Amino acid sequence: MRRRDLLKASAAGLAGLAMPAVLRGESARVLRFVPQADLAVLDPVWTTADVTRNHGYLVFDTLYGVDRNYAPQPQMLEGHVVENDGKTWRLTLRDGLRFHDGEKVRAADVVASLKRWAARDAYGLALMAATDELAADDDRVVQFRLKRPFPQLANALAKPGSNMPCIMPERLAATDPFKPVTEMVGSGPYRFLAGERVFGSQVVYEKFAGYVPRASGEPSYTAGPKVAYFDRIHWTVIPDPTTAANALVSGEVDWWEQPPVDLVALLAADGKIEVRVDEAASAIGVIRFNFLFPPFDDPAVRRAILPAINQADFMTAVAGTDRRYWRDKIGVFNAVSPLATEAGTEIMAGDPAAAKAALAKTRYRGERVVALTPVDFPSINALGQVGAAVLRAIGMEVDLQGLDWGAVVQRRTSKNPPDQHGWNLFFTYLQGPNEFSPAAHLGLRANGDKGWFGWPSDPTLEALRDAWFAAPDLAAQQRLCAEIQAEAFRFVPFIPLGQYFQPTAYRRGLAGVREGFAQFYSVRPG
Repeated sequence: MRRRDLLKASAAGLAGLAMPAVLRGESARVLRFVPQADLAVLDPVWTTADVTRNHGYLVFDTLYGVDRNYAPQPQMLEGHVVENDGKTWRLTLRDGLRFHDGEKVRAADVVASLKRWAARDAYGLALMAATDELAADDDRVVQFRLKRPFPQLANALAKPGSNMPCIMPERLAATDPFKPVTEMVGSGPYRFLAGERVFGSQVVYEKFAGYVPRASGEPSYTAGPKVAYFDRIHWTVIPDPTTAANALVSGEVDWWEQPPVDLVALLAADGKIEVRVDEAASAIGVIRFNFLFPPFDDPAVRRAILPAINQADFMTAVAGTDRRYWRDKIGVFNAVSPLATEAGTEIMAGDPAAAKAALAKTRYRGERVVALTPVDFPSINALGQVGAAVLRAIGMEVDLQGLDWGAVVQRRTSKNPPDQHGWNLFFTYLQGPNEFSPAAHLGLRANGDKGWFGWPSDPTLEALRDAWFAAPDLAAQQRLCAEIQAEAFRFVPFIPLGQYFQPTAYRRGLAGVREGFAQFYSVRPG
């Protein structure tokens, strides 16, 4: 029986739908949520996994948020002043900020947190390269003394994508940025309950009574007051989509983060379920290479693959034929961005014969390629299945290893050779606003060991990125982004596979669900 038929049959047997979990009159008001995957890593600085980013915004807070127009707004801050011709920024923390252990949030905590974050983040590295000194002026004031003006400072500290610029206690922020923090003490609206975590099954959060939301502003994306209406948030991992769909239809869960597109029509037809797609929830599917080992240490091998790619094939496998959920002819920037261009995408012509001929001219001689795909993450696994077939069609020996997403997240950090529990490539998505520009774009950093998993080195890409930061206006930025895309198709830090607009689904008994990724403050019974 097909999945949609099974759901239809199951739903037909649920004549008396259960009340949503949020409306059952439980002694503790609980929101039940089905995440995209299990929470394998807790530290939102150490990993770029979106499930960890979502966890991070529950437990931690940030200095700035971004509104629906992607403009930075003060969050943990009372405000800031800019002096000395743009070379001094003084950020003042607002009153009432406390960590979950009861300690006050101090400027020293902020400084340590930002230094740790900047060591891992593309935008953070750019900010610190322009910074002469970052210091606590007193317990409430953080001061940046810059080598040169950096007008995007607030944007950098507001970025909503991974890595998260979260503020943690100084003692935790002192942890090596290349080692994960495992003790969760944040200053956000919810506390992580370590004692109730069940690996592969459940994560639980409890409202933090000491959290003081902003007194003003409109709740929008990650900006504005973060009001916790629920006493507890329960994440329940349900790997099987049919089971998750039935749980949502029956009211056993309230919100399913990432339903597959082939179930969306049935969920929407239920009448008690809201299905929504936001631009900010879109993502570029990619093949990411390991540059440390053959064969993908050779740019000629990476380039040889490009003619075989047909983005529509990948996106159809992810989301079917409904073009509301995907776009092709995608370059290295999010299609929503004014910096996006289709220039150069014509090389991805869906021509395996041309790619096979190009590959024959490289040093590749049939070496095994270890490719990682998460079997419990349908929208990524679809990329992996199509990608492996494409690589095999052009003559590559592909060992497609199906793991759970948590294992992929852990393994892609390994710099071991592929035959020693390492890897040659993995499939994933580059998410939302991170890919609007070169500033926070993980995939475009080519700074070696300091870069994202794969660790490419390309001085030309890095120089173009630096030039973009100095561009005087949008037109100049667009010209540089066209050059960046041309260099990306020459160097190939990753291969874009199309852009996917992921729907989310929740019971109509919920109100206040914010734009973009899953956030849990402002959500309340409707």
